[in-house]
Order: sequence, then structure tokens, then C-alpha cells
Amino acid sequence: MSTQSSSDNSPQTESQRGRLFRWFDRRTGLNKLLHEALDEPIPGGARYAYIFGSGLLFIFISQFITGIFLALYYVPSVDHAHVTVAYITKVVAAGSFLRSLHVYGASAMVIIVLLHLSQTFLYGSYKGRRELLWVSGTILFTLVMGMAFTGYLLPWDQKAFFATAVGTNVAAEVPLVGGLIKQLMRGGNQIGTLTLSRFFVMHVFFIPALIFLFVAIHIYLFRKAGAAGPINESPVKPKQRTESFYPRQLIMDLGFALLLIVALGFAAHFAPAALGPLADPADTHFLPRPEWYYRPLFEWLKIGHGQAEFLRIVIIPGIIVALFVGLPFLDRRLERRPWRRPVAVGAFSLVFIVLIFLGAYSYYQDSHDKFVATQLELQHQMEVQFMKQPFKPQLSGGAQPQAAPAAAAPASPDVAAGEKIFQSHGCYACHGQGAVGTSFAPKLRGIGQKFSAAQLEDLFNHPLPKMNSGGMPHFTFTPDEVTALRAYLDSLH
Repeated sequence: MSTQSSSDNSPQTESQRGRLFRWFDRRTGLNKLLHEALDEPIPGGARYAYIFGSGLLFIFISQFITGIFLALYYVPSVDHAHVTVAYITKVVAAGSFLRSLHVYGASAMVIIVLLHLSQTFLYGSYKGRRELLWVSGTILFTLVMGMAFTGYLLPWDQKAFFATAVGTNVAAEVPLVGGLIKQLMRGGNQIGTLTLSRFFVMHVFFIPALIFLFVAIHIYLFRKAGAAGPINESPVKPKQRTESFYPRQLIMDLGFALLLIVALGFAAHFAPAALGPLADPADTHFLPRPEWYYRPLFEWLKIGHGQAEFLRIVIIPGIIVALFVGLPFLDRRLERRPWRRPVAVGAFSLVFIVLIFLGAYSYYQDSHDKFVATQLELQHQMEVQFMKQPFKPQLSGGAQPQAAPAAAAPASPDVAAGEKIFQSHGCYACHGQGAVGTSFAPKLRGIGQKFSAAQLEDLFNHPLPKMNSGGMPHFTFTPDEVTALRAYLDSLH
């Protein structure tokens, strides 16, 4: 035994290992690559404030790996999407755990990218020939939010369907091109298999490919410009003592990654991600609510209907986005200390506080409206009950409920056009199939006996306070569309 052990550690064996490494290094350049990656100089030394970039990269890799395993079972069609996700959740070994890791990882990714952007902003790390680095970071932030949005529909349960309906309707509110954007997102007027397949391709192929590309660009630009260092350091000519990325900063980054693994693992194990009942587009009682990171936008869109629409949808968000992306081109001073940049830091803080307020106020409204709170609790209980039920395999063709049942041929072209408008804009979700009215919205049948076409058009352009408070989306219809919609509603008996 001892002779064998001595033989394994002999100079001859070590020499063989050295030759093998040199042979491999000559063909791959591994040693140079390791030195390039680990010997990065950090002005001022390693700091915990720098861990978010590496944490974001780790989360993206985790999402990529768990997404691959989920895609092995998933079928992107309305006939099979929900049943395959249910199979993953209830039957596949560790399927619920993997799916929960993926679901919670999406939230973690949003949180970390916000922390990373905030730290970069507050430290003034976008200054000193780092304009393109900042722009690539803002693009990555947009792609992360796009990943979160496109992945939300894929389970094809009630929450996914109605939240996506709201999200695509929001896109339709963009003046001039909103309708086209909505049709491109949905693949038509209604949410169906074309919508699901488009979201699947965007979520699994297109956006991840762009993220890989911009991560590579971002890392290249970062290494080209160099680490900015602490807030009292010059962003152009650092003067403080530098420290190599290896080993201290690497250990800090690995420690943060380990913390993320533990946190996500605990959440996935003790609070598995829920799956609700199969999407039913004809359900007139379901209250759609987006994930927490889209709540501020959800609440913002309920403010200032009517003439303020263009200001609310285009002007204000456009100004904020332009200032955000163009920040390093506007703030050219080399001063990095936050207290010496009151205008920039104040504007950033104001936007951040408004977003937090809007999100919190949305939850506050839901919890203090007795009817809404009751309905949301009922929807939660339906999710709980569905999760407790055993898996039921799909035994038939699996035809899913359609957004509207087949009906007799309309009596006139106006009625046909009006019915198409009523269905494509999701009016049935609140007013019920056939506009019979629900507990959420009034009956619309025979509305032409109460309002003329001109009055209805004015009502759409200037909604009543009760309509705004009820969360009705704002629609801009042409006079011909109003006439067609009125004809359809009058034809219902």
C-alpha cells in the first residue's frame, strides 16, 4: 500500500502530469486564459459591493440549465402546455423543485440586476470612457425583463393567461403602432397557440441568445475600460493600490453564489411554485394580477386616462428611458461621490421611490377592497386545490376552451366587425360572453338604446371616474369601430 502511494507521488508521475498540462495548454491556451480572467486588477482592492455582476451571471447560468431540463418535457401548444407543466410539477422526479428554482430564479435575476444597476449608478462607475458599458448594461436589463414577461405565459394556467392578456393589451395602448405590436405579440387578435409558440421561441431561443451576446460584449467592455474602483477613485486614471481579482474577490463572488444557491434551494423546497387550473378564456370572474416586478407598471397604467394617455404612455416613460440610457453622455463630470451629484442621484431616487410606491399601493388597494381581496383569495385557494390533486393525464385530443364559442353568422357586416372588436380586445373577460354583465362590469347588451355612436366614442375617449377606478383599460376606437361595436351589442338578445 505504502509503496503504491509513494509511486503515485513520484517525480516521474508529477513530470507526466506536467507534460500533459503543457500539451493541453499549447493547444487551448488555458493557462493564458486563466491568468487573463483571474489577474484582473481592482483599484482599491476587493469589495462586497462588486459581487452583483458575478451573481447575475451565476443566476443566468442557473436559469439556462434549469430551463433546459424543463424544456425536455414542455410542449408549447394550448392542447399540451398546461398538462406538460403539471406532469413536470407532479410526476417528474424533482420536477417541482427544478421548476421552482426556475420561477424563483426569475425574481432573483430581476432583484440582482436592479442592485447591480443601482450600485453602478451610485458609485458613478459609468464615468470615464464607460458609456458603452453602461448602454450594454441597460440593454441586458431590458432583456431580463423580457425573459420574465415571455416566460409568464408558458404554464398556460389562469394566472398566466389573463396576466398576459393584460400585458399585451398594455402594448396596444401605444399610440399609432400599439395595435400592430399587440398583433405581433399574439400572432393574431386572440391569445392562442400562435401566441404561446411565439413566447416560447422568444423565451427559450431568441432572448437567451441576445443575453449571451450582450453578456460577452459587457464583459469585454468592462475588461477594456477596467474596474472603476471605489467612489473616491478617478474613473480615468486610478491611483489607488490595485489588487488581483484572485483570490479575495473570487472568494467573495463564490460566497455570494453559494448564498443564492441556499436561498433559492430553501424557497424551492419549502414553498414550491404553484400551478393553477387550466386557462379558461371564458372565465369572467378571474382577476389578473402581474408578478411583483410588473406591479408598478400595472398601477401606473390605471392613472390619467383620457387626454393624458399620450403623456402617460409615451412622453413620460420615453423621457425616463432616454435619460437612463443616455446618463453617461449627459453626466460628463468625473465626480463620483453620490453627495456631490445631487441632481442625478435625486432623480434616480425619485424614480425608484415612485416605482416602489406604485407597487405597494397596488397591493394595498387589493387588500383593502373587500370584493377584490375575496376574489384573489378564492383564486389562491383554487391554485392550492389544483396542486393537491393527483396528476391527470390527457386522455383525449385535448381541445382547449376557446376565447369565444362558435356562434351563428352575424346578421350584418357591422355586427361581425363589432363582435370581432369585442372578442379581440378581451371585453368578455369583464363584461361576460355575450355582454351579459358580471360582478366586475355592467351589462352592455342594448347599450345603443342609451347612447348614440358619438356619445359612446366620447365615453371611450373620456372614461368616467368609476370606469377608471374599476381598472378598465383605455381603448381608442375610430367612429366606424364604435358604430360596429354598438351594432353588435344591440344585436344580442
